[in-house]
Amino acid sequence: MHFAAGDITDFLSIDLHTIIPNWINLLILFLVFKHFLFKPVNKILESRKQEVANTYKEADEAKENAKALETEYSEKLANAKEESAEIVKAATRKAQLRSDEIIADAKAEAKAVVDNAHDQIEREKKIAVNQIKDEITDIALSAASAVVEKEINRQDNERLIESFIDGVGDL
Repeated sequence: MHFAAGDITDFLSIDLHTIIPNWINLLILFLVFKHFLFKPVNKILESRKQEVANTYKEADEAKENAKALETEYSEKLANAKEESAEIVKAATRKAQLRSDEIIADAKAEAKAVVDNAHDQIEREKKIAVNQIKDEITDIALSAASAVVEKEINRQDNERLIESFIDGVGDL
């Protein structure tokens, strides 16, 4: 392709008969593009922009909810730990009180058994002393009646003492 000098000037020359229809065609083309292309594309872009904004908003809300739940669960866990510690302390106190009560009951029962044994020993001792007194009285009466029945000389007195000692030993 070879251009001559006149061809370039023809190409660059402005013809008013062709420029106005070209401008009208360009305006019509612009309006058609604007109506069928720019508005739908802008609407799609705006819709997508709104979806992205909603997605970010929902993500932020979910993040805040997760933080709130984490805080709530942490508080509940801390409260549960405190409550379990209180339950253990209360159970320990109750067990200690019950242990002290059992020990006190056992000591009281042991004291009662010991006191009862001492009382029983005292009764048995008094009974034994009374029986010994009764036996001594009986022996003394027997010895006195034997002495009264006969006159005692030295040999009889010794024999009587020996028989009294033998009689006491048999009793």
